[in-house]
Amino acid sequence: MTSFDPASLVQAWPLPTAPRPIVIIGAGGIVNDAHLPAYALAGFPVAGIFDRDVGRAKALAEQWGVPFFRTLDEAVAARDAIFDLATPPAAHLEIMRRLPKGATVLIQKPMGRDLDEATAILNLCRERQFKAAVNFQLRFSPMMLAVRDALQRGLLGRLVDVEMHLNLVTPWHLFPFLKGMSRVEIAVHSIHYLDLIRGMLGNPTGIHARTLGHPGNELAQTRTSAMLDFGPDVRCTLSINHDHDFGRKFQDATFRFEGDQGAASVKLGLLLNYPAGEPDELWITAARGADADWRQVPLAGGWFPNAFAGVMSNLQRFSAGEDDSLVTSVEDAWHTMALVEAAFRSAAEPATPVPQQPG
Repeated sequence: MTSFDPASLVQAWPLPTAPRPIVIIGAGGIVNDAHLPAYALAGFPVAGIFDRDVGRAKALAEQWGVPFFRTLDEAVAARDAIFDLATPPAAHLEIMRRLPKGATVLIQKPMGRDLDEATAILNLCRERQFKAAVNFQLRFSPMMLAVRDALQRGLLGRLVDVEMHLNLVTPWHLFPFLKGMSRVEIAVHSIHYLDLIRGMLGNPTGIHARTLGHPGNELAQTRTSAMLDFGPDVRCTLSINHDHDFGRKFQDATFRFEGDQGAASVKLGLLLNYPAGEPDELWITAARGADADWRQVPLAGGWFPNAFAGVMSNLQRFSAGEDDSLVTSVEDAWHTMALVEAAFRSAAEPATPVPQQPG
């Protein structure tokens, strides 16, 4: 049985030595709920907020005691700034074309509405020499950084089974921009899980997926099932249902990672009664069979807002030369978008017919 100290697992990304000011473009709920709390927690200076709705930007800026910009031109002219695009995917390209050459930018996921837009964003970043990352911040949550550290220490051995199970009710009314979109659940929600899985296992060779709506919901899709192909001895599945509106008792949001030596189970508490949420949980065992002693890892924070500080820290440190790699760079994020594209293409294909009984 392998002995380990649960409290010793890494749960936070190092902060930059000299944080640069952040210009936030967009003043939606996620900025109030996650971006601004994260930057306040990390001590990152905010140069100002811009939104097409100037009144909205002004109100949010006054609430947090930071400046606001009346025009996009004024926002993109901020000196030595990191640009944080907290905007819907349809707006990313238009805004990025206005950024100065060589800008450092964090792009809200998804990286465009589809793979074509993601490719256009990637090409623009290369052309304009942007240091650009996509805000796939689940990788930087304390719980998932701890799982990654456990894997790197060999506590779980080699991953052979990964499963995401979600069965709850999501308040989609908080995201009005999703109405009318043809791609919803995988593109804006399960994309987090697909990206995280890529971060743990690398790029799969294929995916089988089904994604569909619900009679009681007007969005295009709110339920997804998927299997990812990582070779003959790795099983990886997602079972996602955002429409389980039958009380808390059987609601669930669990990521399970099983290796050939140990296992980890993660409760994504934020998603239960979102956005108020419940505490996240991480349990790990570094042994099998009768020796499997499940131990709870004390977490130093939650997905919101801590993970948002982590992804910004990595971008700031990479820009300053303090980090060697940009974890969620546009180069890497493009592969997550390619996986999303493959999932939607799979969902559009007819299922294998079931043989019919003769005669």
